Amino acid sequence: MVLNPPSRDRAVDVARLAALVVVMFGHCALLLATIDGSGVRIGNLIGAVPAVAPATWVVQVMPLFFLAGGAAGAYGYHAGTPWGTWLFTRAQRLCRPLFWYLAAWSVGLLAVRLTLGADSARALGRESVALLWFLGVYLVALAFVPVLTRLRTGGSVAIVLVVLLAAAAATDRIRFAVDAPQAGVTNFVIVWLIPVLVGVAYARRLIAVPAAFAVAVSAFAVQVALVTAGPYEVSLVVTGVERISNTAPPTLLLALHCTWMSFAFVLVAGALQRWAERPRVWRVVAVGNGGAMTLYLWHIPAIAIAAFSLHAVGLDAYDVAAPDFWSLLAVRALVFAVVMGVLFQLLAPLEHRRLPWWDAPAAAIGARAAAAGVLICTAGVALVMMAKFGLSGVPGWTALGCFAAAAAGARVCAGAGSASDRRLGHIADCRSPRRITKS
Repeated sequence: MVLNPPSRDRAVDVARLAALVVVMFGHCALLLATIDGSGVRIGNLIGAVPAVAPATWVVQVMPLFFLAGGAAGAYGYHAGTPWGTWLFTRAQRLCRPLFWYLAAWSVGLLAVRLTLGADSARALGRESVALLWFLGVYLVALAFVPVLTRLRTGGSVAIVLVVLLAAAAATDRIRFAVDAPQAGVTNFVIVWLIPVLVGVAYARRLIAVPAAFAVAVSAFAVQVALVTAGPYEVSLVVTGVERISNTAPPTLLLALHCTWMSFAFVLVAGALQRWAERPRVWRVVAVGNGGAMTLYLWHIPAIAIAAFSLHAVGLDAYDVAAPDFWSLLAVRALVFAVVMGVLFQLLAPLEHRRLPWWDAPAAAIGARAAAAGVLICTAGVALVMMAKFGLSGVPGWTALGCFAAAAAGARVCAGAGSASDRRLGHIADCRSPRRITKS
């Protein structure tokens, strides 16, 4: 695997990989699973031990993924590039390993249905795509990067940040007033746009370190005050027992978390950059980022393999009251690391194997480019719906079909176009300012 060039923003790469490692081992720790006479039993560590909920304020690191996406998008976007064509080219790399993942699960669920029955297939189908909400929201959030690159001052960034926080708060008020979580669905975009905004501003060097410190401290203080006063709950991850979820849909509490964590990254970015210049560190970071989608997509199956392999030899980490529970959880983490390492070696190359037709260059302009961008956003929404319903019934499989159709439609619209289109696209690209792509 070719290592990334030294011109990359290595701090962003470190943040992305570190966040990914935290997410993987966090999910490994949260899962409580066993098999008894009634079948597979699944629990959640926070639901069983509520005292660990405050730890989610540290391990909820999804803001760093969105920040990295915003920074990478800002580094790679050039003024004059058609919005939809740019968004499609970002989606090409993201969706390539996703196609393999969805194809594998489609075949696997059919096999489970034929061998173990429809109920087992439905149960597995609900879990198989649960984490795809991130990719769906991420694709939609990326669509805002080109307009965010038009911000020219730290003051304009501050105005947008305040507007987003106010919008998140207003959405919460409506949600709580009608007592319906679905009323807060717009916060999926509003809240996760905050780290994207900070990522773009960081890449454009619009955030001064003193300002970053002040915003991070203020946002954290307000977050503490909100959870103390209520009605927000402490946990920043899904537990299955929460009364008001902070993540599905996101709340103002999570928006403040996104704010202080994103600005905290700005504070330490210089130190991370220097640390990543060490050859051994950079090699690990570069290889990990080269297979980041593999790690994200396949870590839940790896956790399942580890958990049920240990169950087969009587080493379940399920009963939190058992004296050896925490030791068994550590053993599971070690086995998971080995399984994930094997899957990474086998599947990471698929991220770099170009797919016929899908990976052909995109050079559309005008209405076709805009249509491609809209269809990519539609594909993102379909992924969120697929994650909500799972591949366990008509709604979930319909969402999968909508995703495939939207992605294929975007590919058609983003095609190279006519010879005159390509000439105009080349002229526009040559007129746009050039600079080194860092991420």
